[in-house]
Amino acid sequence: MALIFSRLARNFVKAGYFPTDEVTLERIGRMLALPSAGHVRMLDPCCGEGTALADVRQLLSDERQSDSTSTVEAFGIELDAERAWHAKKLMDRVLHTDVHDAVVKARSMGLLFLNPPYGYGVSDKAGQRELHADAEKAERLERTFLRKTVPYLAYGGVLVYIVPHYALDEEIRAYLVRNFENLRVFMAPEQQFKQCVVVGTRIKPVYAPKGAQQQLIDAQASQEGAPVLPDVWMHEPYVIPAVQGEQEVDFHAVRIDEAQLSDELTKYRHMTLWDGLQGHFAQSRGACRPPLRDLTPWHLALALAAGQVVGKIQSDAGRTFLIKGDTFKRKERKVTIDVDDKGNASQTTVMLDRFVPVINAIELTPDHRLGQIVKIA
Repeated sequence: MALIFSRLARNFVKAGYFPTDEVTLERIGRMLALPSAGHVRMLDPCCGEGTALADVRQLLSDERQSDSTSTVEAFGIELDAERAWHAKKLMDRVLHTDVHDAVVKARSMGLLFLNPPYGYGVSDKAGQRELHADAEKAERLERTFLRKTVPYLAYGGVLVYIVPHYALDEEIRAYLVRNFENLRVFMAPEQQFKQCVVVGTRIKPVYAPKGAQQQLIDAQASQEGAPVLPDVWMHEPYVIPAVQGEQEVDFHAVRIDEAQLSDELTKYRHMTLWDGLQGHFAQSRGACRPPLRDLTPWHLALALAAGQVVGKIQSDAGRTFLIKGDTFKRKERKVTIDVDDKGNASQTTVMLDRFVPVINAIELTPDHRLGQIVKIA
């Protein structure tokens, strides 16, 4: 079956990016299945140009049964700007940011497609000599990304973890067997990057039984230690669970650049104030009836507190203001010291809340004062 998204030549090995090949993606797609109904969320936290998860989604949609009403939403995170903006065209929501600067709601994803950067996490200024010297101290990126992103996966959700087989060290193996059941490991059909594919269903952490790591140990030892990912999947498929409960998901970056901000504002312009600015600030068409008598200070304070003292006014001197009334709370502190007949002193502190009305205004007089903030009362 031909995939609708073609692989791009410039995908390969750029800034630690090792994309998944088409054959492996096709076989991974045959392991997975969508539920009969509900909304499914998929996340690729190292999505590159977005083609991998987009291809998986397309495969699952093509193989979905005709009576299925499930829908799929694809999320991605990518550090490289060029690849991130390409991914935005293929996926529903993509963040151009570091995965450590992304905020993703815990247990909100049904599928975690994780093909992380390979190697050790060292600083940019570290030289090759320092890399080899501190290799045992630095943590492998495969392990860092696994621990960082698995909490985003719902219990019952499916993990697809693609890493070099030799990266399955003791800590990664222990983490996988404690947090996943129905765990399987296969060698990828294409061995350019010596990748293996680990798939499992997330569970609450448990103590793994003895021997649970054996298949992972065998896979780490050599490329012949695990079977090749089969072309025809003969087992029960891994069903990606639908979203449970509320449909909204928290998915945003801590820091956002100008290009992404502009894109977000354009996308959600209908939800912003600007399109409805005139409607929000339109004056009432009806005539305002004057009060029967002058407002007392008490009534004026109530009107200020309710924000009803507002509008454009002109002073006797010809100055024009746009005013807005408000009320703020001011604390008054009073301390008294009493001394009894025996010379014992006692101190009493009284804190009093006082509500103070205030009118702020913007100077609209067309002179050098235009735009100044004025406090009237």
